[in-house]
Amino acid sequence: PFRIKMVEPIALHSRTEREQYLKEAHFNLFKLPAEYVTFDFLTDSGTSAMSQEQWSKLMLGDESYAQSKSWYKFEKAVKDLTNKRFVYPVHQGRAAERLLFRSMLR
Repeated sequence: PFRIKMVEPIALHSRTEREQYLKEAHFNLFKLPAEYVTFDFLTDSGTSAMSQEQWSKLMLGDESYAQSKSWYKFEKAVKDLTNKRFVYPVHQGRAAERLLFRSMLR
């Protein structure tokens, strides 16, 4: 069991509206305005409520990028897991996948 810590209202569009939105975007999901999307299965972003532990870590994180305490903790964890010499932080999962898979092919 758990308690949800945050909710956000979402619009529920009818099937007819959704079909019209898709036609207007020429069936290109990247041209579909976000307010027309009820459930986002295209991106790899989180889509559910966060736990109290996730919220607390967010508030405790050091947001200065270079030389922050959280950077050293992250770098150590990645090096321990991968045995790699260098760690390159990226802003998104797909960017990380691209770098990782390119390095694996070499």
